[in-house]
Amino acid sequence: MEDKKIKFLEMIQGVINRMASNSFLLKGWAVTLLAGIFALAAKDSNFSFFLIAYIPIILFWFLDSYYLQLERKYRVLYNRATEILPEQIDFKLNPPKSNEKEKTCFYQSFFSRTECGFYLPAALLVAFVIIISTYFR
Repeated sequence: MEDKKIKFLEMIQGVINRMASNSFLLKGWAVTLLAGIFALAAKDSNFSFFLIAYIPIILFWFLDSYYLQLERKYRVLYNRATEILPEQIDFKLNPPKSNEKEKTCFYQSFFSRTECGFYLPAALLVAFVIIISTYFR
């Protein structure tokens, strides 16, 4: 019976690991795209490329926040699964509904330290580059 519970917890942990991996990959892609856009803007001296840099920042911020929200929901599911009896396990991996108390609402993920700590400085860097590029035109 305990094997059933361990297997279920491993399944949930696998989902959590995938969500964390997706978040890491999105941050890597965001940096890569920003670097590419900066390289194109510097090569062509085109100001509009700098403004286009905000598109991947915003899109990746939303997508990354979504994965963080799912990761948090599955952590809640994991914690709940540790408390149930092995006979009650049905192997359904449906995450629980968003809950403000458990910090599983989208806006809580969007404004989390990890998301704001990465995407906000990226947006500020783009703004700084735009200001510098217009000053030295």
